[in-house]
Amino acid sequence: MEFSQQHERKKGGAKVKIALGSDHGGYELKNLISGFLKEEGCTVEDFGTHSKGSCDYPLIGFELAQAVSKGKAERGVLICKTGVGMAIIANKLHGIRAAVCYNIDLAKSSREHNDCNIIVLAANYTDFKKAKDILKVWLKAEHIDERHARRVKQIKDIEAKLKEQ
Repeated sequence: MEFSQQHERKKGGAKVKIALGSDHGGYELKNLISGFLKEEGCTVEDFGTHSKGSCDYPLIGFELAQAVSKGKAERGVLICKTGVGMAIIANKLHGIRAAVCYNIDLAKSSREHNDCNIIVLAANYTDFKKAKDILKVWLKAEHIDERHARRVKQIKDIEAKLKEQ
């Protein structure tokens, strides 16, 4: 079943909202991915950047992760040259589990095992075809509620303790 069909059924016809953002190094890939996500039936909110001019990725990563954290988007896709910087900033926010995924196996595992709600792609290592393949898997994959649910709950519990400090 395609992602859009799967989620329209789950959501009673509502489209899944995906937050999308990149720095200048991921700008071109982001624009291609935006069209792909729309074709897959997603609603896309673009958090920038909106040009190839140099920009500060932490601001974009923060705003996008905040939208996912607050439930304004169900999932997020961040793109920078290596994926590392965007993952670091996204994971600073409460409720965010962002993973850098260089292949479909990591993408599937990030959802099934860790219930990741933001995927981070590395524009320097991921062409558009590979990005589409990775995203198709990541969008379809669901969290496995077995031993993995216990571990994700432990992450959430630790996060809650940190928030109290």
